[in-house]
Amino acid sequence: MTITNSHSRALAALGHDARLSIFRLLVKAGEEGLRVGDIAQHLGFAPSTLAHHLSTLVDAGLVVQEKRGREVFNRVDYPVIRNVVDFLLAECCVGVQVEPEKQAS
Repeated sequence: MTITNSHSRALAALGHDARLSIFRLLVKAGEEGLRVGDIAQHLGFAPSTLAHHLSTLVDAGLVVQEKRGREVFNRVDYPVIRNVVDFLLAECCVGVQVEPEKQAS
């Protein structure tokens, strides 16, 4: 499996403490997801900070936003994260050939 831009973007998006916290909270929430206000309440982020981090997660394809009436719900895009995890584990335990170190003369 080759590295794609989508894999890199997803991993980069998760590489920030705040975004990782948001993502893990949304994983806990499951398919139903959470409203922006619910996320803010759980994590204590300012609205502008939360909007910025959610936007990054959405742009990376990890989070889907759904409007239900007047509210926006956020949920993990499970097929996308499964693809990222499959990519990370694709070559698990296949072995790596290591060249012996050459001795300095």
